[in-house]
Amino acid sequence: MDLKESDYKVFRKLRVSALERYCERVLKDVERLVHNEKATYHERYLDLWKLLRNRDKTIAAFDGPRHSQAFVQLVNIDAENLLTEDELTQFSDELRDRIEGMRTFRHR
Repeated sequence: MDLKESDYKVFRKLRVSALERYCERVLKDVERLVHNEKATYHERYLDLWKLLRNRDKTIAAFDGPRHSQAFVQLVNIDAENLLTEDELTQFSDELRDRIEGMRTFRHR
């Protein structure tokens, strides 16, 4: 499902902010794991490896922001709560309604 050109331009701009937020979140999780003194170094390493493997799957939502994939990427970014409500208001009413519909579908 393609986005209107105006929504696509907003998406490309906000995608950068969302990616930064996501990476910040991951790095905070990494820091927490690395400094877990209750775990052995090996346990920390294994936990870190699992975390990065799982997060690597999610970060794929940011790969190749093509027009044809933008809606799916936006829905995935929204599912990770990486955009503020103020940022979402920059999209058209039609797109916000579609995003809200996806939120409703996810919470069923």
